[in-house]
Amino acid sequence: MATDWLGSVVSINCGLTLGIYQGEVSSVDHSCQTISLKQPYHNGVRCPLPEVTFSAVDIKELKFLDIHNTVNKPGTGQGAATESSFNASARRGQSNKVALPHVPNNSQSTTAPITILRRAPAASSNSRGATQATQKKSGARNGGPARTRDDECFGAGTDENMDADFDFEGNLALFDKAAVFSQMGGAGSHSGRAQHHGAPGDPRPASYRHDENILEAKPVVYRQITVPQPGGQEFCTDSGLVVPSVPYELHKRLLAAAERWGLSLERRLETTGVCSSQMALTLLGGPNRLTPKNVHQKPTVVLLCGPHIQGAQGVSCARHLANHGVEVILFLPNFVKMQESVTSEVQLYSGTGSKQVASVKDLPTSPVDLVINCLDCHENPLLREQSWYQSAADWANQNRAPVLSIDPMVGSQHRSVEAKWILSLGLPLPLAETDSRVYLCDIGIPKMVFQEVGIRYHSPFGCKFVIPLHTP
Repeated sequence: MATDWLGSVVSINCGLTLGIYQGEVSSVDHSCQTISLKQPYHNGVRCPLPEVTFSAVDIKELKFLDIHNTVNKPGTGQGAATESSFNASARRGQSNKVALPHVPNNSQSTTAPITILRRAPAASSNSRGATQATQKKSGARNGGPARTRDDECFGAGTDENMDADFDFEGNLALFDKAAVFSQMGGAGSHSGRAQHHGAPGDPRPASYRHDENILEAKPVVYRQITVPQPGGQEFCTDSGLVVPSVPYELHKRLLAAAERWGLSLERRLETTGVCSSQMALTLLGGPNRLTPKNVHQKPTVVLLCGPHIQGAQGVSCARHLANHGVEVILFLPNFVKMQESVTSEVQLYSGTGSKQVASVKDLPTSPVDLVINCLDCHENPLLREQSWYQSAADWANQNRAPVLSIDPMVGSQHRSVEAKWILSLGLPLPLAETDSRVYLCDIGIPKMVFQEVGIRYHSPFGCKFVIPLHTP
């Protein structure tokens, strides 16, 4: 009789996929070959469902842990025989069905089960996943033996009714908005205007909105650099700081004072080369152009240099560009007399293996990516009249490539090379009327050096070494 098994505690092994279930038999349906467990445990963890129903085709092994009926009376041996017959039936390889006892029509098994676990066909894997989703996986892996549970901690108090809806309106009614707004410094209204700013005679401390600054901000001083002879050409940064220009004589005194403090010409050349090459790399496209996957499209840069300090700055820039994978062509004519700084920089540049030419005829006839002009000299403006200078300037103007001029000559004379960008060093020099975009480079001059030549200085560079300058 099916009622003989009701109330018995059994362990059902459903294989590696579904795992092991334990619980009290609540119903047995002989015709449908199903068995239902109430208050089940899955792999040692309490199931969230009050009842689970199994089909005989899914049962690998069925064991009785506690037979609650008279069929297991002492001395009869009937319980052991029944368990053996259940285990033997579950292990049959042909039908894989458990011979469940006959259940009469008036038995408890007529109650519809809550959940029925069915084995999906072998060709469908999604059905099996949907079956597994009905139960929560536990820590037991691969259908291993169920873990021992501490009934004192986990065995009681788990049958609470979780279907009751939470009373949000009743809970919200317990919240006293007026009292809370009063504590926050408001007037007790619900309009949301609880903030006030300490009106005269109001004993309450001032409060502020989330977007208000509670610290008193000092006014911003935009003129943080002053020169001994104001009134010259002025520029401003992106943040509005005023950067005045300085005459060339004052700029020359500033560099001389920097050398006395230890900022030698070699260190200035290196700093100028690094900053100007970084600016050139940005103009060439930066990481969008110079990548390991773009080796067949390396940018080409031509540097036009003279036999002076400005030319040495250009050679230093050429060396750094070559070190970063740029195709560099250095134009430097063969002079009878060349400054020692230029000779040292050329020797370093030769270690990169990049190209160096002494004649304009050896320069590319097709447009290049960028031309860097370092032909001008502050000390000797008569170089413009020499043939090599004019030939190089004509080539630059006819190449149709954008031009970057580093530390160009001051004054209002007509420029031999029309530059799209101008890079000034330290402080800008007075520049002629031009459409060029002006940038300023930090060459590392300390603040005390500026003070020595009468310049009150506060760095406008912020987190950068090259910044754009705009005309007011």
